[in-house]
Amino acid sequence: MSSPYPLVQSLSFIRPCLLRHAPRAAYVTLLTRQNYLPGALVLHHSLLSVGAQHPLVVMVTPSVGQDVKDILARRGMVVRTVDHLKPKDGTHSLSAHDARFGDTWTKLRAFELTEYDRVVLLDADMVVMRNMDELMELELPNESIAAVHVCACNPFKLPHYPSDWVPANCAHTPMVHPTALTSPPKITDASPRPYFLLNSGTVVLNPSAPLFDSIHNFLFTTDISGFNFPDQDLLAAFFKGNWTPLPWCYNALKTLRNIHKAMWRDEEVRCLHYILAEKPWQVRPEEGGDYEELNRWWRKEFEQLRAEMQTADEAGWALVSANVAH
Repeated sequence: MSSPYPLVQSLSFIRPCLLRHAPRAAYVTLLTRQNYLPGALVLHHSLLSVGAQHPLVVMVTPSVGQDVKDILARRGMVVRTVDHLKPKDGTHSLSAHDARFGDTWTKLRAFELTEYDRVVLLDADMVVMRNMDELMELELPNESIAAVHVCACNPFKLPHYPSDWVPANCAHTPMVHPTALTSPPKITDASPRPYFLLNSGTVVLNPSAPLFDSIHNFLFTTDISGFNFPDQDLLAAFFKGNWTPLPWCYNALKTLRNIHKAMWRDEEVRCLHYILAEKPWQVRPEEGGDYEELNRWWRKEFEQLRAEMQTADEAGWALVSANVAH
C-alpha cells in the first residue's frame, strides 16, 4: 500500500515514530495582538482544507482580548494563554525595520506544551497548501528540532542584515528541483555560517519541561545582543549541530519563488510563509506587486472563511474585517 504522504517514502529522514500508539500531536501558533487575527484564522482554515488530522493550538498572551479568544474558540481552535517571554532589558535590541519581531521570543513557550508529544510550530502569517501531517511522524530525538534553512540572499540589501548574507552563502542556492524535495541542504564543518541558521516559521519539536528550562536559561545567560532574528537565532544557537534540515516546501518563504527559481515549484508548496512586513491581509487586492499572485492564494482561503463566518458569527467577522485592508 502506498503512503498517504508522498514525501514519507522519498525523504530518508522522515520515518514513522516508533510508538505503540499515535502520538498526541498538534499544530501550534502564537497570537500576541489583534491585527494578526486574520492570519491565525486563515492558517486554521487552511489546515482544515487540506484535511489535517491534528488541532491548531493558539498560544495567546494577556495582550489579546477576550473577544479575540472567543472567536478562536468558536472556530474550533484550542486556546492556551501564555505569558510574554522576552530577555532582560538592555540585553537585546532590534532595528526599527524589524520591531515586529519583539514578540517572537514567546514562540519558545511551545516547548512547554507537554500535553502533546509532538508539536509543529507555525507562524500566523502562513497558509497550508498541502497536507503535511507526516511531520507528526518525523523521527526526531527528544532534545532536537527540525526546520527549514533561512534564505540568506538578502535581496533587498538591508544594511542591518549580517554581512555574510549573500547568495553564495545561502543554503538554498545550490538546490534544484526535484532533488531539493528529497535532499535538503546538508551542513558540514566547511559550510558557510548561514548554513547553520534556520527559519523558525515551521519548527518540529517534542515539548519537554526540562528542555524548555534549558532554553529559558540559555536566553538569560547567553550574549544575545548580536541576534538579528530573536527566537530563530536563539534556536539556531541552542540547537547548533542538533537540528534536522527540512525541505524548503514545509516553510516556503514567499521570496524563494523569485530568488530560487531552480528549486521552487508552486505545486510542491506544503506551507507558504508570508515573510516581510506587509502581510496579505494588510495589502489591498492588486497592490501586492511581485507577490500579488501568492497573496491571491491567501485571499482564496480568506474568502472561504468569510463565507462561513459572515453567517455563522457576524460579530466575530466584524472584528476580523476591521483588521483587513479593503
